[in-house]
Amino acid sequence: MRLAELSERSGVSTATIKYYLREGLLAPGSQINTTTAEYDEEHLRRLKLIRAMIQVGRVPVATVREVLGHVDDESLPRAMRLGAAVWAMPQVPEPAADDEFVQGARVAMEELLRTLGWSNAQAMTTISPSFRSLVVATAALRRLGYDWDPETLVPYARLMHQVAELDMEFMESHVSEAEKAEVAVLGVVLVEPMLQALHRLAQEEESTRRYGYE
Repeated sequence: MRLAELSERSGVSTATIKYYLREGLLAPGSQINTTTAEYDEEHLRRLKLIRAMIQVGRVPVATVREVLGHVDDESLPRAMRLGAAVWAMPQVPEPAADDEFVQGARVAMEELLRTLGWSNAQAMTTISPSFRSLVVATAALRRLGYDWDPETLVPYARLMHQVAELDMEFMESHVSEAEKAEVAVLGVVLVEPMLQALHRLAQEEESTRRYGYE
């Protein structure tokens, strides 16, 4: 397809597509002559992924470029490729190491991982943005007087592991390594907000069942 058709099918303006091409987010099309190029279904699929990351996920263009670079890096093993793509997404900043609440939260969350037997997660606590987010949230709750200790979090974590198993099964239903990496990225951009919405709806449902509308 030509640029105009790619724009029409994707709903993205030609000016924006040209910008994505200049920024390296979208691969160049097949050059027909000096002024015209052709694009295929892979361009259309990638363009939709870019728009989802930028418009829905509010991911900065520079970060999208980094994430897609990992998605397309065929030199990495699958686990590293997926991890690098997801870790390149916006993350919480590193908390103050000398904060007593952070220190206590880190110890407690390390205990949680040991209780769960999540050895791979244990090995990456010093570099994992996900573990850092867990520590930051736990520390903030402790400052407010709410101690979400490992015992409290274990059943939540086990439910999340079941969700992760479903995630992996869905990802493995796709053929190419690039698609698998894209699914992992979309899990952060689109599926996590969807699960959060379901969580809140479930809370609303359960709250009404228990307490009614009074």
